[in-house]
Amino acid sequence: MAPFGYGAPTFRAARRRRGVYAADGPGVVELGSPLAAVVEGWAAGLRETPVLAWGATAFIVDRVVPVETPSFNSGRAVFRTSTPVVTKATLERVAQGQRPEGTVWRLPGEPEWDVYVQNNLRRKAETLGLDAEVTLERVGWTGPKRSFAVAGAAGGGGKKPGACVEVTVSGPPQTLSAIADWGIGQANAAGMGWIDA
Repeated sequence: MAPFGYGAPTFRAARRRRGVYAADGPGVVELGSPLAAVVEGWAAGLRETPVLAWGATAFIVDRVVPVETPSFNSGRAVFRTSTPVVTKATLERVAQGQRPEGTVWRLPGEPEWDVYVQNNLRRKAETLGLDAEVTLERVGWTGPKRSFAVAGAAGGGGKKPGACVEVTVSGPPQTLSAIADWGIGQANAAGMGWIDA
């Protein structure tokens, strides 16, 4: 598991147009990791980088600002993602004859989606050596399904479907803080499941 994630750049002052990503004027891109060394490395690198290439777009880096993660002292958190959460079924479930062999993506509201997400959160905690007693209590909001084209091995590719969500999670405060800095679901290192600050 790659312990970092990021959100899509946002441009609050850009004029909105239907069907077009608004990218004009000053913007913000958020990067996060539960590992301080990763964050410090990014901050140092970005401070020395005058231009950040994001696909075909170039961003002039004006400043780098660290953002403190909430402490979640109550042991509960409400996380809302700004990028879709993606999850997929394991091959064992596929092999049980429930679906043809291959990747079976799960969307919020579909069977076992909550189980996959909760297991993902627990694996993240275990990866970091944190208390993994995390519970996905409820899904409060689900955005529209979106699919993203991704590159695959040997030039292949496909689409990853997902949806933005708002979820209530309970667990140890340190674990909740780590999740807030990493993201929900799979493919966080590809920009999926980023939790809005």
